[in-house]
Amino acid sequence: MASRIPKLLVDIHTHVYLPRYASVLRSREVAPRILSRTTASGQTEERLLILDNEPSGGRPVGPQYWDRDEKLRFMDKHGIDISIVSMANPWLDFLPYKSALDLSTNLNADLQTYCSTSPSLTSVEPSLNRLYALGLIPLVNDTPADTLVPFIRNLSANHPHIRGIILGTRGRGKGLDEPELEEMWGALEETGLVVFLHPHYGVGGGENVWGERENGHVLPLALGFPFETTAAVTRLILSGLLDRHPNMRILLAHAGAALPLLSSRLASCITHDPLVAHRLQHDARYYLGKLYYDAVAYGAAELGFVSAVIGRAEREGTTREEEGDAERGSTRIMFGTDHPFFPPIGEEGGDQKWQSVLDNLDAVQGVAKWSGEAKDGVKGGNALRLFGLI
Repeated sequence: MASRIPKLLVDIHTHVYLPRYASVLRSREVAPRILSRTTASGQTEERLLILDNEPSGGRPVGPQYWDRDEKLRFMDKHGIDISIVSMANPWLDFLPYKSALDLSTNLNADLQTYCSTSPSLTSVEPSLNRLYALGLIPLVNDTPADTLVPFIRNLSANHPHIRGIILGTRGRGKGLDEPELEEMWGALEETGLVVFLHPHYGVGGGENVWGERENGHVLPLALGFPFETTAAVTRLILSGLLDRHPNMRILLAHAGAALPLLSSRLASCITHDPLVAHRLQHDARYYLGKLYYDAVAYGAAELGFVSAVIGRAEREGTTREEEGDAERGSTRIMFGTDHPFFPPIGEEGGDQKWQSVLDNLDAVQGVAKWSGEAKDGVKGGNALRLFGLI
């Protein structure tokens, strides 16, 4: 493969519900499940219910959720060259260990086939397929911790088109900072698999935080999901994980959620709390420069801010933004679409491009502090490097 970095558009946040997984969800009577219902017009539709009490009884699902040709058509419509697909939440949390082990093993094999038999980039980069994947590990409440290391090593060794894993925040029910998971993190660092940390449950719904007014899914998705990610990755930082495993490659969904905005507040709270101040080898802000971020932020100002915070983090001990921070920080940010979620609403026909995708592309292009080279990196070059495709 050529050593040059081709100018490709790579989508690192794009989901799939493979047929095997969809069948499991159809067999269930409680969330998470796929259910059938009759619409007002008398037609039958399937809906995905991933949590109890979802607004509108879940979301309509169809071939775009599991059909590879639909994924490729979506990519072609938006000029996307390569997608790093991942199974979507709720993953395996609802299963006992033995069932989770069997399903994750089979789904990883399905993902390998899904990607390895996909078209190549032909004349552009014929050595590359258009699809690669993030696999699953059987991390559920009753998982024996000592079974995870051999599973991870086998996943890495025998599934060449799987370049990482997607991981929820619950772990074995106690969170990802549980001491018993230390060897799991060591195996992930050793194999070089990227860990895509993605929310599912959200936070903030207790004690009527969201109020009594009906606001659909906006508050849980816009706030609850990012807060879940923020709490999970902050707990990992406080545990000293990134000191013990400095080569760990953790990718955060939704542009790092609230962590970039709260990083200096976090650092101050740590400094003034003797219980945790001694745990870390660096200022808390330093660790933001060791993480990776998708660009699913929908705004140029937000991406520019996140990249400046990341770039500043690499100058440990500093609190003031300097020229060049945003450019430096951009190398850890990568384009994503969150397909098949957030499709066009109320538009007829199948040829229109998705506004959610266009907003994210416009955001990347609109960051004033990024050079053309930095924007090309966010669109594709950074992902090609992180996932070992070049």
